[in-house]
Amino acid sequence: MSDLPRKAVTRTAKLAALPIGFAGRATWGLGKRIGGKSAELVARELQQRTAEQLFKTLGQLKGGAMKLGQALSVFESALPEEVAGPYRAALTKLQEAAPPMPTATVHAVLEERLGPKWRELFLEFEDKPAAAASIGQVHRAVWRDGREVAVKVQYPGAGEALLSDLTQLSRFARLLGPLIPGMDIKPLIKELRDRVAEELDYGLEAAAQQRHAEEFADDPHVVVPAVVHQSEQILVTEWLDGVPLSEVIAEGTPEQRDRAGQLLARFLFSGPGRTGLLHADPHPGNFRLLPGPASEDGAGNGDGDGDGDGDGDKEGDGGEDIGAWRLGVLDFGTVDRLPGGLPETIGVCLRMALADEAETVYELLRAEGFVKESVALDPEEVLAYLLPIIEPAQVDEFGFSRGWLRAQAARLADPRSPAHQLGKQLNLPPSYLLIHRVTLSTIGVLCQLGARVRLRDELEEWLPGFAVPEE
Repeated sequence: MSDLPRKAVTRTAKLAALPIGFAGRATWGLGKRIGGKSAELVARELQQRTAEQLFKTLGQLKGGAMKLGQALSVFESALPEEVAGPYRAALTKLQEAAPPMPTATVHAVLEERLGPKWRELFLEFEDKPAAAASIGQVHRAVWRDGREVAVKVQYPGAGEALLSDLTQLSRFARLLGPLIPGMDIKPLIKELRDRVAEELDYGLEAAAQQRHAEEFADDPHVVVPAVVHQSEQILVTEWLDGVPLSEVIAEGTPEQRDRAGQLLARFLFSGPGRTGLLHADPHPGNFRLLPGPASEDGAGNGDGDGDGDGDGDKEGDGGEDIGAWRLGVLDFGTVDRLPGGLPETIGVCLRMALADEAETVYELLRAEGFVKESVALDPEEVLAYLLPIIEPAQVDEFGFSRGWLRAQAARLADPRSPAHQLGKQLNLPPSYLLIHRVTLSTIGVLCQLGARVRLRDELEEWLPGFAVPEE
């Protein structure tokens, strides 16, 4: 499919067919088992067929369907390894590309939004998109002043598609539950739906990106492309070369993985305090690893649209100084506005949990609304629930891995486990919803990277309330 299907009936029919397909494959699986195939083998084949249908459909439809697919893609590390392979292949396809708009449609949008002489704004313009994602696609070009730029063009009908998709997906969200153990899909879909207007507003996105670009202009570790031009449905920013994080995940060296992970953690925790904004779409398509001055041969790419710092003397295969590599950040279409930075309560609660101060942690959680007034819990049990999750902050350096994340997901998803029972009694206040999702998503990416990260260093420097107060 080469264009964004805009008629609600078309999109709804495609999404409505998914539960029917799921049911059909369940019947197929039962038949296979009756025929003598083992339950384990049948389950694996069933998971593979389900993943292929689900993410093929989400990718084709773009819009809210693909937005959900991208949000889920960072959690594939939580899947059991015996079934993760089929999902991994389908999920990661959503992180970098989707079927593009026809060239004629792109030109029509450019002419409508930039005027009939839009070509005069560019010295060069590549009709083939460099990246295509949930609500827009990116074209590489050269601005009239000679700067290489990324031109993001919003799909016609993107707003209608987003709302239609997410409304339909919410109707069978429970069927998606087995995709990510321990994760409730419905609140995620609701949050994505609530942010449709903001996601479509390129003016808000331009302002958020420029705020970051100015703050990180001289930063030796993080690079954010500056905004060159913005109008309705069009956003032009400086082009950013680099190695997509998805490539680092697939084939990066251990040194590259560690460096990318350290910088990703630094950006997550430093960004809100420095800009008053939290980048809220941390999937691998939105990040690049940029070689330092000693090696400028990184592969280029455009916007992924979802829709200690390792600085030592480590060297990669080409002899480059890995410690000089920087993290490029793209796509500011979804941000959380935090004028005071991350809430200090998070840092204090984390510090108190690491100090085994169960009563203090419990009272902090109750005061913030994580434990409702009508619920009474054992503070020691709450602490036991939290400690495995915050393990990365307990040590000087932590090795994130798919195995660790799978263990956490299994502990929280198993209805027989005390953690599962306690988790059902906790509450997530609305003001923490996006912070929670971004943190979990970032952890998912760190586990995909398999990075060794000095998380405590970043928390002590950037998370309010975490460092021990000076007397």
